Amino acid sequence: MRNNNKHLNLSHQLPPIVFGTSGLGNLYVDLPFEEKLAIVKECIKYAPGKVVFDTAGKYGAGLSLESIGKSLSQLGVEPSEVLISNKLGWYQVPLIAEEPTFEPGVWKGLKNDAVQKISYDGILSCFHQGNALLGGYTAQLVSVHDPDEYLANARNLEEEEEFYRDILDAYRALAELKAEGKVLGIGVGAKNWKVVQRIANDVALDWVMIANSLTIYNHPKELVDFIGDLGRRGVAVINSAVFNGGFLVGSDYYNYQLIDRETEEGKALYAWRDKFWELCAKFDILPAEACFNFGFNISGVCSVALNTTKSEKVRNNAAMATKDIPAVFWNAMREEGLILL
Repeated sequence: MRNNNKHLNLSHQLPPIVFGTSGLGNLYVDLPFEEKLAIVKECIKYAPGKVVFDTAGKYGAGLSLESIGKSLSQLGVEPSEVLISNKLGWYQVPLIAEEPTFEPGVWKGLKNDAVQKISYDGILSCFHQGNALLGGYTAQLVSVHDPDEYLANARNLEEEEEFYRDILDAYRALAELKAEGKVLGIGVGAKNWKVVQRIANDVALDWVMIANSLTIYNHPKELVDFIGDLGRRGVAVINSAVFNGGFLVGSDYYNYQLIDRETEEGKALYAWRDKFWELCAKFDILPAEACFNFGFNISGVCSVALNTTKSEKVRNNAAMATKDIPAVFWNAMREEGLILL
């Protein structure tokens, strides 16, 4: 399904940093609204260019959307001064169990649940509900969220093809929104880049967000080549989760899974990180700065999405966009066998 809508080249319009907002939806911690307001305020203050927020109905079952809209309104931000990306596919419903059913144990202090709706009508419902939750603001960049996870639910090949048709129907709806001038661009947000590649071959995308896949630790040549190809086609690429879920900068969770140090995989991960940190210390570079710089300077990548639950970190996150990393550091990384590029 290739649509004939005018292609929007976002590559030179998006700033180097896009602010992720899963924390505003109470990811891992029940964050007070005052801190959410402070985070949004700092994002606006230190944004390198027009401030761009990336959110999703999945983030706190719509709580992230509500927090963004309420914060922007209290700060008196005009809708034209902000660009909001809403990844669609999860629809807010009342919470009737003790905790949300869509990702138990991950989201804290929620008053709502969320159900997945990936279809022509379902994605439109998510779009309209998302704008309602944003209050006086609207999402100008839209996408299908986690199509890879949706496909992974298929029990057989026949069902997978059926699910993929649902995804294409969802994109047909998004293409109509774009043709009607209700959104600026359509994209995809996923962790499995092979699914992104499949969709990019069938749908005229304006932007792509890849999570956990293209990092200083993990950057397969096949993926790097694909990202470069997207860039040449004018498809903006936003690189997300460049810290591999926080592991590269200190967490014990790699791509949101707790790592067991006693397994071979765990030993290898920690050994790589120890060497990486040693080199960072030697060259007086923060691990986060190196991760950002590597993930940003891959050909085809135009922005990196960063997320925080602490307002005081926003300024430092924004500064990473202009941090100069010396070539000798990258040479040392290659000599140690820590990077392939």
